[in-house]
Amino acid sequence: MLLKMTTGLSGPDLNLAPGEKHEFEDGEAERLIEAGFAVKADADDAPVAAPARKKGKANVVPTESDPGAE
Repeated sequence: MLLKMTTGLSGPDLNLAPGEKHEFEDGEAERLIEAGFAVKADADDAPVAAPARKKGKANVVPTESDPGAE
């Protein structure tokens, strides 16, 4: 069954981002749909999760004491 991912999914054999489509066996496809990780690919109105954004300071390593940082 062709699914469209609503969240990211990664494993040893695949790495899928939200919005990507991938073919799954029927049992695995139903499990992913029930868990909210994917929808059938023909469901265009499915919500896709926004990429996670890190919070906090962009650079947390002080450069005042590191003369090579400039």
